[in-house]
Amino acid sequence: MSIDYININKSSWNNKVDIHLSSDFYNQATFLQGQTSLKEIELNLLGNIEGKSVLHLQCHFGQDSISLAKLGAKVTAIDFSEKAIEKGKEIAAQMNVDVEFICCDLYNLNSFLNKEFDIVFTSYGTIGWLPDLDKWANIINTFLKPNGKLIFVEFHPVVWMFDDQFDKVGYDYFNSGPIVEEYLGTYADKEADLKQSYVMWNHGLNEVFKALKNNHLQVEDFDEYDYSPYSCFLNTIEFEPGKFRIKKLAHKIPMVYSLTAIKK
Repeated sequence: MSIDYININKSSWNNKVDIHLSSDFYNQATFLQGQTSLKEIELNLLGNIEGKSVLHLQCHFGQDSISLAKLGAKVTAIDFSEKAIEKGKEIAAQMNVDVEFICCDLYNLNSFLNKEFDIVFTSYGTIGWLPDLDKWANIINTFLKPNGKLIFVEFHPVVWMFDDQFDKVGYDYFNSGPIVEEYLGTYADKEADLKQSYVMWNHGLNEVFKALKNNHLQVEDFDEYDYSPYSCFLNTIEFEPGKFRIKKLAHKIPMVYSLTAIKK
């Protein structure tokens, strides 16, 4: 039986928007005052992007998209949540920052956009919502200029093996099909009065690398980090400002990885 994952997940993300905008996690008030939402990991990978064209995939309501534009990039940002895109447009207009927002499913981007970019950017909690990484990598290849660059930062697949409390291994490292569950609250506000379903997939590193290689994207740089720049998991500690680990696991597991890949 097929699962209507797009509409299930779209409903979930539409329902999160207002909660996320009012959360300490996204700290919208500080963002509106000029604070970038981009973290050290991706800033180091991006370097100087002034005048570069950037396609931001799965942008939510566009804090990172706007932050990229404030660095001088010409940004096009996409997300499948109508409410998130609506809010992104409002925030960009409020801040007088030029970002083109497009509401569509990532796999259907060809129907909405016809140009190539210097950089495709996507980060933190994105590919787990996608069933097919080969199609994902094909989209990246399609919209990159020759010698254009993918900049990708993501939570490490080892993290997704654990149950929510990080007490035991509860899920496969490898992609063994859709994970269909209900959850309470949201990563940005764990006490939020919100109960909903979601559909996700785990993607091991081998699956990521093969998808990129099969679509003519050559990995130039890869790194793993023993911390997360976001406090989005349960039972975390902030061991340095802006760096979080699972308290009981300390530095023993990778929590984030990053890579850059070039379209050859």
